[in-house]
Amino acid sequence: MTDDLDLPTPLADADFSPRRRAWRGLTPGLLAGSGLMAVLAAAAICAPLLTSYDPSAIDVTNSLQPPSPTHWFGTDQFGQDVFTRVVYAARVDLLIGVVLVGVALTVGATVGMLAAWRGGWVDAVVQRVVDIGFAFPFLVLVIAMVGLRGPGLGSLFIAVSLVAWILYARLVRTEVRLVRRMDYVTAAQVSGFGTGRVLARHVLPNVAGQLVVYASSDFVYAVLVGASVSFLGLGVQPPTPEWGSMIQAGQNFITQQWWIAFFPGLAIVYVGVACALIGDGLASVFGITPRGRRG
Repeated sequence: MTDDLDLPTPLADADFSPRRRAWRGLTPGLLAGSGLMAVLAAAAICAPLLTSYDPSAIDVTNSLQPPSPTHWFGTDQFGQDVFTRVVYAARVDLLIGVVLVGVALTVGATVGMLAAWRGGWVDAVVQRVVDIGFAFPFLVLVIAMVGLRGPGLGSLFIAVSLVAWILYARLVRTEVRLVRRMDYVTAAQVSGFGTGRVLARHVLPNVAGQLVVYASSDFVYAVLVGASVSFLGLGVQPPTPEWGSMIQAGQNFITQQWWIAFFPGLAIVYVGVACALIGDGLASVFGITPRGRRG
């Protein structure tokens, strides 16, 4: 007969519940990164409340003014308030990150999951397409596609969406090939569950952790791609404020009027730090080791 002291108490059971374990996995880094990103998103949404300047208005009488209480980040060569443009540009750059990562994640996860599950010629075709995509530098492909269609935000969305999904497809394919061998997946198939139900309820939840962690780190790369293409004049077009195009506009003044390019660059660094903290925190929550395997 088992001694009463060996029996788990209700409190002990609650301590090991999935919800409590998830809360315990919220590291200071994850909270800090989420807070930084929330502040930036709130500033972008509430931009008209933070500044009274028009981000596109030209005032040559106040051009190249250094940072001051009137213009916190100074003004550029057109007399535009740099702080105002940085805040309004956050709307565009965060939208770029959300759309590019969202589309790539959805398409790549779907293609990778189907390829790994079906196998055969479907898997072979997907692998060849992915290999071809990895054979060329990512940014070169994006620039080439944008150049063919013409500069603009729409061209950037289309170009990156046609290329970025291969990264997620390879990741999901590898994970699904491991998960499909698990006993609980076999049990679900033997129970007569349809393919859609098995994938949605038994396979996808067990590969979602890898996807979320990778997407959090990929977000800053999507922002960098958007800024890089805009820096080259192929992305967001003036007078719409965007961090990459703002850096390009200030490069000729970098030695004297440093603030024109410095603050948009600092905004990109800010996003990078926030995403790094979020990614590390999510890896801890999902128990993912640096190599991508579950600990």
